[in-house]
Amino acid sequence: MKPAELRGMADEQLGLTLKETVGNLFHLRFQSATERLETPSEIKKAKRAIARIKTIQRERQLAAKKSKAAAKATPAKKEK
Repeated sequence: MKPAELRGMADEQLGLTLKETVGNLFHLRFQSATERLETPSEIKKAKRAIARIKTIQRERQLAAKKSKAAAKATPAKKEK
């Protein structure tokens, strides 16, 4: 998947995609161990997809943390 497609997903959907990709990587590694893997490049593609998903999740986590810190730094002014 392209990063733009991943960024368009909701957090839950991104988590499910990560879980699915990790499972796919497991199956690819199993096929590789039993010498039934037809395209070895699929392992590399799966690893990169996992890295992309984790990167986007981390970006969102940092953005949420930054917005919380900004909200705490500027408390609402009380009028008298």
